[in-house]
Amino acid sequence: MNKYSDYLDYCKKIHDINMSIAVLNWDLETKMPKNGHKFRAQQISTLRKISHELSTNKSYGDLLNKLKNNNALDFDQLRNIDVSLKKYNKTLKYDANFIEKESNLISEAFVKWRLAKEKNDFSIFEKSLEQLIQLRIKECEILGYKNHPYDALLDQYEPDLTTHEVDKIFKEIKDFLIPFIKKISNAKEIDDSFFYQHYNQKKQWDFGIDLLKGMDYDFNSGRQDLSAHPFSTHFSNEDARVTTRIDENNLSEMIWSCVHEGGHALYEQGLLSKNYGLPLGESISLGIHESQSRLWENNVGRSMEYWKYNYNKLKKYFEKQLINVSVNDFYKACNKVKPSLIRTNADELTYHLHILIRYEIEKGLIESSIKVQDLPKIWNKKYQEYLGITVPSDSMGVLQDIHWSHGSFGYFPTYTIGSLYAAQFFTQALYENEKLYDEISTGNNNNLLKWLREKIHKHGKKYSAQDLCLKVTGEKLNFNFFKKYAINKYTSMYDL
Repeated sequence: MNKYSDYLDYCKKIHDINMSIAVLNWDLETKMPKNGHKFRAQQISTLRKISHELSTNKSYGDLLNKLKNNNALDFDQLRNIDVSLKKYNKTLKYDANFIEKESNLISEAFVKWRLAKEKNDFSIFEKSLEQLIQLRIKECEILGYKNHPYDALLDQYEPDLTTHEVDKIFKEIKDFLIPFIKKISNAKEIDDSFFYQHYNQKKQWDFGIDLLKGMDYDFNSGRQDLSAHPFSTHFSNEDARVTTRIDENNLSEMIWSCVHEGGHALYEQGLLSKNYGLPLGESISLGIHESQSRLWENNVGRSMEYWKYNYNKLKKYFEKQLINVSVNDFYKACNKVKPSLIRTNADELTYHLHILIRYEIEKGLIESSIKVQDLPKIWNKKYQEYLGITVPSDSMGVLQDIHWSHGSFGYFPTYTIGSLYAAQFFTQALYENEKLYDEISTGNNNNLLKWLREKIHKHGKKYSAQDLCLKVTGEKLNFNFFKKYAINKYTSMYDL
């Protein structure tokens, strides 16, 4: 191999295998029968070993090193090579035994987590979690880090972000949100009781499909299914899938999972087909990915303008339940701020305290200052400290998230990072199109999606997250955009 065309063919071969693993994982969480676990774990492990062998092949590395200084290549081509070489050098640090062990541990941990949650017993998951954490600690040493071992994990989800920078972000979060939320809690409480009636599952599903279509989600290049934990996945820009969760006694769960996961899928559908299998055909980071879901969920989906159009459609499905509820009442209920138990059901302000708790726990686990056996106690204490919430059970507490069963440590901070990017991007979109909210109020989201496609989606990994933010908004990530958005919205809503 000595040509850029050889690089293209090789990258796509690796990507095909990785996307096959993604299909198996999607099936595992949506359609796979209960007894399929044993051989599914084996299948995924086999494919991951093949992928690793291809990704660490010496001839591939030689090709990347040869092409990195090829002056005949253009900017996009050199960027592909640069990102691929960085990934190659990182992947080279892992041996096949680590990859196989990781795959088997994750497959087993997911089954244990699901059972522990079902039985409300953390001890069922404890051993698997301990093994995963020890594996991640070892991984930090394999990858190397400058100041804190958690840096190595963060870098996998949000490249170049450090623990020190995340600490600074969460200090800003705490300094602003804790007193602001307390101020809101002293105001008159918003009534959202109408969300907690009986809402037929099939009708909720149909309305969720309507919401996705209204976002211009392409069902010819995607689908929606049910899962215990809502997620999105993709196998190409022409196959980006979402899942939702429906609670017949809580309408809001379905609404926000559909809009949130739809935002993720729109990003994947907006990547360019010509870049399939290449860095420029992949999302930049989880923070940027989360910005797309949070922008649709919070900046669009929780706006009055969004419900001016969609509320009448919702009432056609549930006229009896919403007969005495005005669109203004509904809008306020969508934005009610109140500390709650479950992260995925949290409002857009207290949500970041949920993330803070997970971040502090993960740091402690990776630096070995927190023991796995103490997790339920520490989790419950932090929920009382930051949110004033008493956790009633393991299932609704330390077991509520799927992430740790996937071995995803370093992931949670990207949720908050994404919300900050979302506020900054949406502010810029409004600046460039003053009629944007007017368009949203008529159900026209086309210009917003075009803006996101042009400014963010189509670039893939062409730029780093911070460089993209600078290119789109004129400055790097700035917490003040989120702070201003929150103050303007909630000061008015709660008459503060």
